[in-house]
Amino acid sequence: MTVKLRLMRMGKKKQPTYRIVVADSRSPRDGRFIETVGTYAPRLEPSGIQVDNERALGWLAKGAQPTDTVRKLLVISGAWEQFETAKPPKKASTRPERSTAGESSIPAAKTTAKKAAVKKVAAATEPTTSGSEDDEHESSAEEAGDE
Repeated sequence: MTVKLRLMRMGKKKQPTYRIVVADSRSPRDGRFIETVGTYAPRLEPSGIQVDNERALGWLAKGAQPTDTVRKLLVISGAWEQFETAKPPKKASTRPERSTAGESSIPAAKTTAKKAAVKKVAAATEPTTSGSEDDEHESSAEEAGDE
């Protein structure tokens, strides 16, 4: 079961207010929910945001995923910052480190060989500009005569 922190629409027609709820991701927007952790009133000036940070942090710690809008509201309320600082730093990979002594020379040799091959191809495909057009005609005439 995937749990999300999301908005649940309340209020009259054209006058929305929202509850920030913890709900199963498969349940409908205004349907079944697990717990209410706050409210959001976008029509107030400034917008009214009330979040129970302790409850929100508890659900985030359990793995609940906030929607984009709820994440923005949590940033405004300060709960998201508390959650980010409370997280332990990411662990380094558990694989043993490779030795770099032999690996560094192999790719360098491959890249050197590739560069040399590219230079040879480029040199072979470049037209030679020896002087004038007459020289080109003479060389083509000589080739025709050799055959």
